[in-house]
Amino acid sequence: MPFLSPQALHVVAHPGAFAWRVLKGFKANQGLLLAGAVAYYALLSVVPLLILTVIALSHVIDQAELLMTLGRYLEWLIPNQGSAVVKELSNFLAHRDVIGGVLLVTMLFFSSLAFTVLENAMSVIFLHRVVVRRRRFIFSVLMPYLYILSLGFGLLVMTLVSGSLQAMGEESIEFLGREWSLEGTSGVLLYLLGLSGEIFVVTSIYLVMPVGRLSLRHALLGGVTAALLWEITRHVLVWYFSTLSQVNVVYGSLTTAIVVLLSLEIAATLLLLGAQVISEFERVDLPPEVPPPNPLHTDEVAVVKQPDDKGLISRP
Repeated sequence: MPFLSPQALHVVAHPGAFAWRVLKGFKANQGLLLAGAVAYYALLSVVPLLILTVIALSHVIDQAELLMTLGRYLEWLIPNQGSAVVKELSNFLAHRDVIGGVLLVTMLFFSSLAFTVLENAMSVIFLHRVVVRRRRFIFSVLMPYLYILSLGFGLLVMTLVSGSLQAMGEESIEFLGREWSLEGTSGVLLYLLGLSGEIFVVTSIYLVMPVGRLSLRHALLGGVTAALLWEITRHVLVWYFSTLSQVNVVYGSLTTAIVVLLSLEIAATLLLLGAQVISEFERVDLPPEVPPPNPLHTDEVAVVKQPDDKGLISRP
């Protein structure tokens, strides 16, 4: 049994052609336009989603520790603006007693908007799946809220693990009369925890959002691709905003909203690009479509018969 599938062997043999095919498919599907819609609704959804998640988890974990963990990993999604978002979130939580039933329903609605738009964007990219099989309406309605619960559980696990790793960083190992601090090891493990969590979240999106059952191997391919591309982009954004950017001079008080929207736009673009990688990978082994024959053109040569003396054309 070969280790690589025929699709993988084809991609390894022709990486440039496959990358060009992905970019062409992404452009044909209006990927940048779809990413803009996803980013806009994600901007509307991210704060209500974080508020609901923190309110729910604050009954289990200390709120300060939860906000600290959330701020650390928000920097992965919103470079240089994670602390600003957490500050506004903590101000809202300080007045959580004003949250009524209407506001709660409103936050639930807005927190699910991004998932609905993302599902529609995925249906465009995975059109070959939608044609074969359609998703039930009730599942599309419940899926955003089930996924929000899953993200809340994932944040709970990340908070517990990162807290343990931070505590480990304060320890040291003594051996043969020498002492080594675990602070560097703790930092590396925290970074690997964030990267693995990022890959897991993106992979889970690819498993849930497209219509039909997607194989774990294909979802992981898209998840690793999107996560690695985002890691490169994130470091570039951090460098740009800390050295060259004058966005605070140009936009003033709107700086946070502009930077958050830009970061979400780039993240949504890479997320949909990873989905396009999966879509094209699924169709690698499909034969190219052959256009139907034109009835006006045939391979047979027309034989022109001349009428006889009675004006009739004889059969061949």
